[in-house]
Amino acid sequence: MKLLVLGGTRFLSREVAAQAVARGWEVTCACRGESGSVPEGATHLRWDRGEEAPPELSGGTWDAVVDVARLPSHVRRAVAAVPDAHWVFVSTINVYADNTSPAMEPLVDPIEEDVDPTGSPDAYGGMKVACESLVASGAASSMVVRPGLIVGPGDTTGRFTYWPERLARGGEVLAPGTPDDVVQVIDVRDLAAWILDVCAARTTGVFDGVGRPMALGDLLAEVATGVGSPAPLLTWVESAFLEEQGVQPWAGEGSVPLWLPRPDHDGMMSHDPGPALDAGLRLRPIGDTARDTLGGPVVALTPEREAEVLAAWSFR
Repeated sequence: MKLLVLGGTRFLSREVAAQAVARGWEVTCACRGESGSVPEGATHLRWDRGEEAPPELSGGTWDAVVDVARLPSHVRRAVAAVPDAHWVFVSTINVYADNTSPAMEPLVDPIEEDVDPTGSPDAYGGMKVACESLVASGAASSMVVRPGLIVGPGDTTGRFTYWPERLARGGEVLAPGTPDDVVQVIDVRDLAAWILDVCAARTTGVFDGVGRPMALGDLLAEVATGVGSPAPLLTWVESAFLEEQGVQPWAGEGSVPLWLPRPDHDGMMSHDPGPALDAGLRLRPIGDTARDTLGGPVVALTPEREAEVLAAWSFR
């Protein structure tokens, strides 16, 4: 199997390349190589995707291509250079316009021009919609995978890692919202393995590449078990109070990861994994992901800030 990975140096694309090498596939990673090295055993084809495709790319014979790009111009050039392979394009659930519902429609309007997502974060989903269309219309055959929150080893965002680290530390733990709030994560290793399986099978269609929806209280219990922590002392703090305290949702400095305002985001982390599971996706227990993620970077609420919010909640 000859696989072309557009990327291959960070998180999901690197995991895809590494697992493909482990399967004995012939793997080429086309990228600049500035954000890290490609996995041992893979070939690095240097390509700045802001430029035309190198002759080695357009002249190659690839069985499958995996692309995680977000800029339409990058996808447009790549599909034009390698139209005959089976493409698996990694999109995002951010293509959905209604976060209150887990339905796979409607989509946001496509944005066909490149936009810097750091200045216009809302453009991310629209550009991914345009990228999906470019792959569907330009490749010989294709599949679109729309993941939600991808977690696991190699994640530099610190979004999920906060919870293994926090529960391993013990003590009173600020738990956001209610224990019944539904959340959803997928281990990068499971997603990568499935992507390779569908490359080999030349599976077509559009799938939400997501884990099983589960109550936040259950997820935190599984995380605690995974990191060898006793039953955590969880103090559930109402979302409205967290907002009053200036606590940030979802991710980033000062945030409580996995917390989203409800009901505006009820559907964002409750997509149906059934079709993907039927197509071969296999999911490991959350506790295993937590154990293997322990020690990773954390970007979230500091212990001092957590204590302040808990104290304010206690004396409200």
